[in-house]
Amino acid sequence: MFQTFTRSLLAAALFASLSGLVHAERADREKPVNIESDRMTVDDQNKVNIFEGKVVLTQGTLVLRSNKLVVTQDASGFQRGIASGGPGGLARFRQKREGSDEYTDGESDRIEHDNKLEQTELFGHAWVRSGKDDVRGEYIFVDGKTGNYSATSGPNGTSAAATGGRVRAVIQPKGKSATNTGSPAPSLKAAVEFPATKQ
Repeated sequence: MFQTFTRSLLAAALFASLSGLVHAERADREKPVNIESDRMTVDDQNKVNIFEGKVVLTQGTLVLRSNKLVVTQDASGFQRGIASGGPGGLARFRQKREGSDEYTDGESDRIEHDNKLEQTELFGHAWVRSGKDDVRGEYIFVDGKTGNYSATSGPNGTSAAATGGRVRAVIQPKGKSATNTGSPAPSLKAAVEFPATKQ
């Protein structure tokens, strides 16, 4: 049972990959993953781990809160994680940025991360703030390999112009810091990189 539980925690470390989304505190990757939930189900045969009920995942400065966290692993050891629901119906994460006192925050109805493709998707009421940059939409897609990201006003990457939905972004000038210290302010694009993780 202990080995199963340990493997379950390691599989859940997939969501520590959100650290790439936030250009995170590097030391977080070396910290243990702690998960609290009301229930945990481990299916070793199908390589599925499910955490339900007030799920809180922490690793260093990363905190992920959701109502349900499902982590699956393929035959090659790559993992896919889905966090859904949570306080106010939204899955949320927060993590300190590397070399800064600033944090990156994000939330959506559902957050999915595929560590084989190094891609993360935020579905429904999606919002990411990195430093003072802020992006909101119904869907946000982040490609960790290229650092590219996109946001749309409709679900699953579609446009919702007919319903009046809009993507909203606030991008700060990059030539000046927020505190006028002479160092450049962090950009959201620089903040959307994912580390390659294979377990």
